[in-house]
Amino acid sequence: MSSSPPMVSVEMAKFIGELLTPVAPFDQKSGRETWTVAFAPDGSYFAWSQGHRIVRLVPWSKCLKNFSISHGVEGTNASSPRHLSRQNSDGGQVVPVAGEPGEHTIDCGDIVWGLAFGSSVPEKQSRCVNIEWHRFKFGQDQLLLATGLNNGRIKIWDVYTGKLLLNLMDHTDIVRDLTFAPDGSLMLVSASRDKTLRVWDLKDDGNMVKVLRGHQNWVYCSSFSPDSSILCSVGAGKAVFLWNMDKYTLIRRLEGHHNDVVSCEFSPDGALLATASYDTRVIVWDPHKATILLELGHLFPPPSPIFAGGANDRWVRSVSFCHDGRHIASITDDRLVRFWSIEERAPQAIAPLNNGLCCAFSTGGSVLAAGTRDGSVHFWECPRSIASLQHLCRLTLRRVMTTQQVDALAIPALLRDYLAYKVI
Repeated sequence: MSSSPPMVSVEMAKFIGELLTPVAPFDQKSGRETWTVAFAPDGSYFAWSQGHRIVRLVPWSKCLKNFSISHGVEGTNASSPRHLSRQNSDGGQVVPVAGEPGEHTIDCGDIVWGLAFGSSVPEKQSRCVNIEWHRFKFGQDQLLLATGLNNGRIKIWDVYTGKLLLNLMDHTDIVRDLTFAPDGSLMLVSASRDKTLRVWDLKDDGNMVKVLRGHQNWVYCSSFSPDSSILCSVGAGKAVFLWNMDKYTLIRRLEGHHNDVVSCEFSPDGALLATASYDTRVIVWDPHKATILLELGHLFPPPSPIFAGGANDRWVRSVSFCHDGRHIASITDDRLVRFWSIEERAPQAIAPLNNGLCCAFSTGGSVLAAGTRDGSVHFWECPRSIASLQHLCRLTLRRVMTTQQVDALAIPALLRDYLAYKVI
């Protein structure tokens, strides 16, 4: 197992700003935790569950304007979102912030665990082709926000108006995570503590298409491959599940972790899969061949399986793949954020973070957002470097080729290994 060496020489990631949750009255039914942060696919909005049942939507341009960022990093203009305003309590009506149009506060009525943005592509038809009439006609310019709640419900909101569109009710326990298919089909997958994943078709008025069963315990997280053909799901158990989303069948289980697996994400070309576990590691897999390509250790020297399989102070809480295909971020209980390069086995940069729970890269890939137990969000610049032409070519090729197809190419073995990420 590979792990990170002592981090004396690792550079510090540049902290650029934070969003603070407002002081809220004591509420026995909900806490302050930021369980999820999310960026809209078009980069227009940033959302986080800031505790006390509240989801906050802020135009990303306003965040960038106020942050201390390097020249040219996703730059745009607007005013500061740092000081947040009043919240509503009527079950979901948006309260506009004076002088800052576009910012929204949504009261979801219960603790918010999962968030996901979704947008429609009109030509991507619903899979329910026999149904001609639908209550909702989602346009291309419509941006949706799905929220997974403590009571097992999923609420779908119009981001621009704050209107509640759908209320999906079928889970019998907490909806821990949500993810939209990236192909614009508005297929939504929910992961729940009721041990199931459920597939919903929002273009068919939110009807449930399929229940995916296989997890023996809580399901913590799920993630689509970039072409929407494969779903990865992880939960309270050591296995990583891969599902065929055309047939809704289990493809395989990836074995290699020693403790619960709590977070997962595909690389932008779909050739790699990163999974984070309480066993102190992030594993980077080849999902096509079910092999381990890289292990990112958060404890040096590597822990024994007995230590990794129990309670320790190095639980990895969240992992996120940068959109450049070259960087991975992880949040760990040892109060550090780590930025990894897929070309290195040691962190490229670190940053301090107390009580971190989740993380996500901005749509442009230049900024990492991390949510904490106190409801706040912290932001850092991602380590910056110019990608090689080799990597860009690999990224483009792997979007359309599986590892098996790469292995069949009549090219030199070293080049095949590079394209298959065997030589990272």
